[in-house]
Amino acid sequence: MARGSKTRYSAKQKRMAGKIEQGYEARGTGEKTAEARAWATVNKLTGGGLKGGSGSKAKAARRRPSARKAARKATRVASKRRVATAKKSAVSRRKAAPSRARRTTTGRKATSRTGTAGKRSTARKSTARRAPVRKSPSRSRSKRGGSRR
Repeated sequence: MARGSKTRYSAKQKRMAGKIEQGYEARGTGEKTAEARAWATVNKLTGGGLKGGSGSKAKAARRRPSARKAARKATRVASKRRVATAKKSAVSRRKAAPSRARRTTTGRKATSRTGTAGKRSTARKSTARRAPVRKSPSRSRSKRGGSRR
């Protein structure tokens, strides 16, 4: 069979390639490029020509699920996982709610910062509270008990 010959492809594969090619052309791809991509897509999905012959892989290709079926199955499985995860997190949130309420009554701030930002804000607050105390020279001498004479 000459390269590029489509005699080993089934009628269904040829129809599939035609539809894919039309889709590429509608998006602005050139005719030759669209045709090449269409046949490459058909080969990817079905594993090449399905008509039997010496050394044909037609049976294995027929047994392989198509890409669409696999994608649908994967979507279903993923959505079930997402739903299960959401349910678990909702249950854990409900369980943790009473303990959170208890924690806030311990006298600590509920919105305490942790890490470097928290340390910085705490340092700023503590330095702001301390007013700079200036001692006058006359007071400090009198406190020491020394005389001015």
